[in-house]
Amino acid sequence: MTALLKQKEKNMKAIQPEDQGYWLFTKGSMIYWQENDLPFGSAKELGLTTQKAMLLGKWKSQPLWLVAENEQDEREYLSLRSLLSLLTEDFHLLSRGVEINHFLKTHQFCGKCGQKAEQTHDELAVQCTSCSYRTYPVICPSIIVAVRRGTEILLANHKRHYTPGKAGIYTTLAGFVEVGETFEDAVRREVFEETGIRIKNIRYFGSQPWAFPNSQMVGFLADYDSGDIQLQETELHDAQWFSSAAPLPELPPTGTIALKLINATLELCKAE
Repeated sequence: MTALLKQKEKNMKAIQPEDQGYWLFTKGSMIYWQENDLPFGSAKELGLTTQKAMLLGKWKSQPLWLVAENEQDEREYLSLRSLLSLLTEDFHLLSRGVEINHFLKTHQFCGKCGQKAEQTHDELAVQCTSCSYRTYPVICPSIIVAVRRGTEILLANHKRHYTPGKAGIYTTLAGFVEVGETFEDAVRREVFEETGIRIKNIRYFGSQPWAFPNSQMVGFLADYDSGDIQLQETELHDAQWFSSAAPLPELPPTGTIALKLINATLELCKAE
C-alpha cells in the first residue's frame, strides 16, 4: 500500500488551490466522465476551491479526489453502469466514491432524534450534533445465483428488462438478504419465491460492489433439486431452462457478476 493510500482522508475538507490530481464528481449513481476519463488538473485550474473533497485513492498513479455531491451541478453525467468494462479495481474505486456521496447525502440528519448530523474526523461516519448517535455507511447485501440442471442453465427475464416486442436481457436470479437470514437461506428463498424451484449444492462464487445505490452483490452457484417453473409474476416476465449447447438470449453486459456466474455455469455444463 502506498504512503498516499495510507494517508487517505476519512472526511470531506475544503479543497485547497494546490490540490491536484483526478477529480470524481457524482450525482446519484452517475459520474462526470470527460473525454473517456475523469477530469485532471489542479483545484485552482478547475475552479474547485469553493468546494469540499476527500482523498479517495489513486487513479493512474495520481491522487483521486472525491468531490462532495452538488445537486445544482449542471455537468452532463454518465451512468456508472456504462463503465463496467473498466478494470475491476478501477470500477470498484468509482463505486466506492458513488456510495460515499450517497451515504453523506442521505444521512445529513440523525436517524434517532432527527437533529443535524456531521461527518466525524476519525472514521468514515456521521455523528449527531445533539445525541451523538453515530451512523456508518449502509451496505445492503444481495444474493445473486446461477442455477444448473445437467447441461442446462436457468435464466430469467426480469420485468425491468422487458419491453413489448423485445424480450431483452435474460440473467440470473437475485434479491436482498432479509434480517436474520444467512446468505444460503436467502439464495434458497429467492429462487423458490421467483421460480418455484428448489435447489441444492449452494456454493460461494464471488462478490461485487454494486453502487445502485449501495448494494453488495454476493454470488453463488447452485444445482437444481426439484420442482417446475412457476413464475413470480410481480418480478419476472419469463424464466426458462436454456441448453448450454444452443444459442442463448441476450445476456448481461461484460463486467457484471451476473455474466461471470453464467459463464462459470456454462463451463460446468460443458464438463457434464
